Amino acid sequence: MASVNKESLREEFGALQGRFAQLRADGKITAESSALVEALLMLLKVLIAVFMEKNTPKNSTNSSKPASQTPKDDTALTWTGTHGKGKVLSETRSGNTRTVENYKVSKVSFCEECGEDLHKVRCKGHERRTQIDIVFEKVVTHIDAEIKSCPHCGTEARGSFPEAFCGPLQYGAGIKAYALNLLIAQMLSLKRVQQSLATLLGQVISEATILKVVLALHRALEQWEKTAIERLLTLPALHVDETSLRVDKKNQWIHVCSGGEITLKFLHKQRGQEAMAAIGVIPRYGGVIIHDCWASYLSYEHCGHGLCGAHLLRELTFIVEADGYPWAKNMKRLLQQTCAQVAQRKRKKLTPREYDNLQKRYRNILTRGEQELPPLPVRQNGKRGRIAKSDAHNLWERLKAHETAVLLFASDPNVSFTNNRAERDLRMSKVKQKVSGCFRKTQYAEAYCRISSYLQTMANRGYNPLVAIQLALSGQLDAEMGE
Repeated sequence: MASVNKESLREEFGALQGRFAQLRADGKITAESSALVEALLMLLKVLIAVFMEKNTPKNSTNSSKPASQTPKDDTALTWTGTHGKGKVLSETRSGNTRTVENYKVSKVSFCEECGEDLHKVRCKGHERRTQIDIVFEKVVTHIDAEIKSCPHCGTEARGSFPEAFCGPLQYGAGIKAYALNLLIAQMLSLKRVQQSLATLLGQVISEATILKVVLALHRALEQWEKTAIERLLTLPALHVDETSLRVDKKNQWIHVCSGGEITLKFLHKQRGQEAMAAIGVIPRYGGVIIHDCWASYLSYEHCGHGLCGAHLLRELTFIVEADGYPWAKNMKRLLQQTCAQVAQRKRKKLTPREYDNLQKRYRNILTRGEQELPPLPVRQNGKRGRIAKSDAHNLWERLKAHETAVLLFASDPNVSFTNNRAERDLRMSKVKQKVSGCFRKTQYAEAYCRISSYLQTMANRGYNPLVAIQLALSGQLDAEMGE
């Protein structure tokens, strides 16, 4: 072979198979030699499949690896489609902001062409041009409580302070909301939040003070989180996922449960069933959970299961690139066509007859795939453990074992084709870690999960984050949300 690549390797293997078949047909090979060569060819076919997969690079288009962990490909096509702009925010502004509008009229006194006096000519219209600017204003409020001595008994009496003035110096709701918005929603580090506040206020607020506000909001949202969990349990479908987070130089895990307008994130030291049992959402849930086919999710048999189609499409893309199996191309085409067909329906599902046809096509593709895949080697006597399989074999078995979960999006309008909702909700946690580094203590990581859950949920409802934070800190959240 001049070069070892996919095409030349397959051509050489095909030629060897043809020569062997011809020699066997001519009777030039004994039965014992034929059995031995067939076993060797079978083993070689498996090795070629594994070799192709190992030498096919994985990236964000054919695997679950994020784009940040794959090398840049200048030849890749750029996505030219339109992107959504997210939830439209309401016009509500926080109570400590105001808009000052100034109107000026630019009068016309003389005609620029002939010099005619136009003072007494009636105006027939206006052309308006507008400038919007921000004036940073620090508002300092002092309250002086009188101190008097009673002339009758000599007791010293002092004036009372409002509840918000609980100490010699405190910061108002606007500063707290702005700092928390920078720290949680905008994902700045603690030091950069300090610098931003110092730029506006002309004074440095200590890290301890900022962290104290973080914990105060964390406690204020405790009842909101409990209520959100109960509402989440009533939804027909739930998106779930998990990702790592560095806390005190160790890996912990953020688990997300999303549905409707609600997003909830929880921190735990474990990733699997121990964490899910401690969080207590999935064990109590009776609807459909949409996930990436991780075994810990599948262990909850009382739930329905929907598998993420985006994960499957990426894996099928890799199998096509690595091995070129026709069954993988056909399966990828079938899933894409069905997804587009369901998306165009008002009821977001197929009719019973269409679903039956989908199942037949799905099973026919897997049947052909079984014939295309190389047979697995027979386990040797005395050997334990699992038999090594190629990625194509593993994907084929998963598609066969979880047919109902793979195709559930076509029959249940509440089940989406992908699990992108949960992945989007987790993405900002990874950005936070990349921008700000790890969390120093577990309590601050837990506070981040609860506060970011609250802000994402309120953003889904169209709330300005500054308004949402001030509602929670002021205790007005229950009244505002009707809870």
